[in-house]
Amino acid sequence: MKIVFAGTPDFAVAALDALAAAGHDIAAAYTQPDRPAGRGRHLQSTPVARRAEALGLPVRKPARLTPDEVAALRTLAPDAMVVVAYGLILPAAVLEVPRLGCFNIHASLLPRWRGAAPIARAVLAGDAESGVTIMRMDAGLDTGPMLLRESVAIAPAMTAGELHDALAPLGARLIVRALDELTRGALHETPQPAAGATYAKKIAKDEARLDWALPADELARRVGGYNPAPMAWCELDGERVRLLRARAGGATPGATPGTIVAVNAGGIHVATGNGVLVVTELQFAGGTPQTAQQAGTGRSLAGQRLA
Repeated sequence: MKIVFAGTPDFAVAALDALAAAGHDIAAAYTQPDRPAGRGRHLQSTPVARRAEALGLPVRKPARLTPDEVAALRTLAPDAMVVVAYGLILPAAVLEVPRLGCFNIHASLLPRWRGAAPIARAVLAGDAESGVTIMRMDAGLDTGPMLLRESVAIAPAMTAGELHDALAPLGARLIVRALDELTRGALHETPQPAAGATYAKKIAKDEARLDWALPADELARRVGGYNPAPMAWCELDGERVRLLRARAGGATPGATPGTIVAVNAGGIHVATGNGVLVVTELQFAGGTPQTAQQAGTGRSLAGQRLA
């Protein structure tokens, strides 16, 4: 099948590899333009751009899908377009180009968590499961009919990064299967139900600061949901501290929320609005990630208060 691929982050690379390995003719890979990144703010290409170039594929990086871009896409005459976390909304004119349609790999069990950040929002909400939905795209935001759907359990203390790593290969496997079934006329569509639809808004950096008045179980979900980005954080004596891993544990000790009530091999125990948050991995400003035991060795933490 002649395919145009559109994707940007690491999550999309697995699908690009799988489609290439399955023998599909990938006419072009569309991705976001190069942007400044890192301390030097040098221009960097996207993970999809780098992988597509390594595969010898033509790469296009439009900032917008203008009429000229649509005309260029039309000249490729694709059978299908596969879209994975591309970052641009496809206008109706693009949806009409591929002969068999545009297909999206979405990292949630639609209709739950339509939108930009389904993986993190599932962890933050404490969902018991997530998954991947292969969807035929329409003019709405992740509202098209579902073609394939497979779930993955969200384990206790699982981070958004770990869930990402579980869903990326699943999406790659499902899109290859979907195109195979499409070729054989065996792919069936199911409209999304209206009930249960939720929106996964983009993660903002300012929401990652922890409020110690919240219950420990909610704080634990925030630590996991904001890992690997933007990372949950708080302050200790005016110094920013990132919390990388944590779990809820134990009863409320009667201390002011944010107070470090104990430090031991099991973690740094912090009083919250309800229960104790046990921090097992953290990072001080300018430092490298440390276990709680390592952090407690170099600092006197017990009795101090996180803000």
